[in-house]
Amino acid sequence: MKIDLTDTTAGKINKALVEGRRAIGTPAVGMVLTLVIVTDEENAYDALKAAGDASREHPSRTLVVIRRVSRTLRDRTTSRLDAEVRVGAEAGTGETVVLRMYGEVSDHAQSVVLPLLLPDAPVVVWWPVDAPLDPASDPLGALAQRRVTDTYTSADPVRELTARAAAYAPGDTDLSWTRITPWRSMLAAALDQVTCEVGAVEVEGEESNPSCELLAMWLADRLGVPVRRTLSAGPGLTAVRMDTSCGAIRLDRADGRLATLSIEGQPERAVALKRRDTAELIAEELRRLDPDDTYASALRFGVDRLGDGDRGSAEQGPVAIATPEEDAVKVPARRAAAKTARKAPTRKATAK
Repeated sequence: MKIDLTDTTAGKINKALVEGRRAIGTPAVGMVLTLVIVTDEENAYDALKAAGDASREHPSRTLVVIRRVSRTLRDRTTSRLDAEVRVGAEAGTGETVVLRMYGEVSDHAQSVVLPLLLPDAPVVVWWPVDAPLDPASDPLGALAQRRVTDTYTSADPVRELTARAAAYAPGDTDLSWTRITPWRSMLAAALDQVTCEVGAVEVEGEESNPSCELLAMWLADRLGVPVRRTLSAGPGLTAVRMDTSCGAIRLDRADGRLATLSIEGQPERAVALKRRDTAELIAEELRRLDPDDTYASALRFGVDRLGDGDRGSAEQGPVAIATPEEDAVKVPARRAAAKTARKAPTRKATAK
């Protein structure tokens, strides 16, 4: 069921939600949280679809905040709130309210969202694109226990990742971190199978890919060894190689779907390591609403080393890397090769 409201208020939207539930015969709905999506008109459909798929695992009230661009002086000085209320089959397993804000009301979105939050339920705010550099200080972010951003969609992911680290607050997370969960699990499981000391690590992936940078930060933080960041044509993260006292451990994924795990003295194994879509990523983030201390530790480690000047060229990214001196010559050549090899896909396409 869909209810369209023009030039409305938060009170009328709440009333429409109650009427919609009664009309479809479900006055009581077991929703576990409120998910606030802050996006633009262009990306609203994809974000809403991902949230709808994730709601099968996490029934929630989804509030989509869209700030419309005012094209005339009258629109800029006149405040208006339009809403689209969806319940039942139109909203998956929860409820959805699409809020389109015009004029001055768009600068005070938190005053519209606050009355629509589920009482006594956690709040998660997700910015699919154009996230603030300090999500915790954002008026909408201040309402939430968890704040989800996606550095991959920014124009300069590496620089934005550095800003995220500087402004980190408990409850912040990023889908670029969520994308490497299977890699972290696989690498941890591989190290559990051997009793060796790791001497050095190499992380290979696309240039300026924040997931590659975060994985390198995490490995350097947890293992306390030099981590070398190298470039490839992708897609995304393509390989991790660890030099240990018992031989090399390699996890290679050339096609974005199937990876090969190699451990010295053991047969090679094919492991499923496909690139996940946004619905799977946001569903994973909604499973835990407490601060992610591991993410925070990896971020802080990268920023601390950046401040110490250990990284060399800033263009290598905000990663705690101990890179050999000869890489000063090799890196530009690899960067040029990577750019040539990946001209075809766009950033939005490869993010999935």
